[in-house]
Amino acid sequence: MATEFGQLPKTSFSGEIGVIAHDSRNNSSLFARKTAEVFAANGIKAYLFNELRPTPELSFAIRHYGCKSGVVITASHNPKEYNGYKAYWEDGGQLIAPHDRNVIAEVQKIAGPQDVKWNADESLIEMVSDEIDNAYIAGLKSLCLSPDAVKTQSDLNIVFTSLHGTGGTMVPRTLKELGFANVTTVAEQDEPNGNFPTVVSPNPEEAAALKMALEQAEKVGADLVMGTDPDADRVGIAVRNTKGELQLLNGNMTGSLLVYYLIQRWNELGKLNGKQFTAKTIVTSALIKKISESQNVPCYDVLTGFKYIAALILELEGKEQFIGGGEESYGYLAGDLVRDKDAVMSCVLIAEMCAWAKTQGKSLYDVLMDIHAEFGFYLEDLISITKKGKTGAEEIAKMMEELRSNPPKTLAGSAVLTLRDYKLGKVTNLADGSQTETGLPSSNVLQFETADGTVVTARPSGTEPKIKFYFSVNAELNDKAEYDSVRDYLKGKIEAIQVDLGLI
Repeated sequence: MATEFGQLPKTSFSGEIGVIAHDSRNNSSLFARKTAEVFAANGIKAYLFNELRPTPELSFAIRHYGCKSGVVITASHNPKEYNGYKAYWEDGGQLIAPHDRNVIAEVQKIAGPQDVKWNADESLIEMVSDEIDNAYIAGLKSLCLSPDAVKTQSDLNIVFTSLHGTGGTMVPRTLKELGFANVTTVAEQDEPNGNFPTVVSPNPEEAAALKMALEQAEKVGADLVMGTDPDADRVGIAVRNTKGELQLLNGNMTGSLLVYYLIQRWNELGKLNGKQFTAKTIVTSALIKKISESQNVPCYDVLTGFKYIAALILELEGKEQFIGGGEESYGYLAGDLVRDKDAVMSCVLIAEMCAWAKTQGKSLYDVLMDIHAEFGFYLEDLISITKKGKTGAEEIAKMMEELRSNPPKTLAGSAVLTLRDYKLGKVTNLADGSQTETGLPSSNVLQFETADGTVVTARPSGTEPKIKFYFSVNAELNDKAEYDSVRDYLKGKIEAIQVDLGLI
């Protein structure tokens, strides 16, 4: 289906259509071309981006062109040695059941390269024009909720880095078109380069990835630092704290800020009518739910992976309107323009939000403190434990089974009241043994909730030889002057939980 920001292409082709994009990784453009050729050899019309573009623009393009599917060649935020293949369905979201299983079943039918059709019908390959960039940017600009604030704070001092990836093709341009006139980039990291020569890992979740941007921001006195991963679906940010220092925010903090801003502005603009919702993954801060529900906006939990948020948007299409949401791993989305996490959109909204705060004499850090004072100080952390090889997989399975059969009775002195076993689909009240359904698809995840609202989640990684433990603790913030001391208390509480679980 076409979006309101673009029309279906003029084509007489009546068969299936796909669109293919790629990031800056080594050989990504080659692999994208080969993918288009295989599409065309199988009678599928292929729209091919001839230059690198962000993954979320690929998601947008699928619906814009009325495609059945889409592919982007990327390994997202992983180290330079990797490359990969993200597959999308006609709604613009990554594949979920049953489509993911059906695709793998087709792959398994192929015995070797000789079974692949390589002789492309070149007439079925069409290069994507600048029209898609213009339509995508027009869509992003339409999401602006505070145009007056952007105009007033057009000189907001912003430093952006693409970390040698696709963000450089869209973020500075979109910020400029929205009205921000004081955006500088980290020149050494502007050039697309699959070797990512200035960073150990191009992952904005890691503080080291934003080191050069932070250094430049200090030199120019920036209000805001933003950095995107190679395919521009994740963004890390830094803002000025109460001491005037640049402070990195984690994914839960940024996600909470964005949902707070979106709901505040929707409410102020009279756009809330009881038919909106937000969404987050089960390992993302419960603060987002509290913020949403304060304005009678339901917040739905989904399994880890943004494809489940996309699936929820599709399921509720025409019934409930998606305001925004995200996941703790630095991925966010607003509206239904795109059906995957979108760092380009996020950068635009974060800059707009920063301008909105500044018109009130506040920084985003001040707004975060306001949120914690109103809804509770929530603090999250994550530990990943690597267990390589067959024995490692067995160790991870044993750890999960031990937690499943012998859940901890207390964590940091607070009684564990609830066990959510997403593999079995059961929520167990540990006091009386009663059970209810999780209401979500099966996934090997365990979640414990204590009497004081602490949530601990154990989840084996689906792509790496790791088991991940997520921690969320909270406390009241009665006086913002106590912000640092409450934060330190919560950090100590997380450490106590990690000791209780034998993780440190």
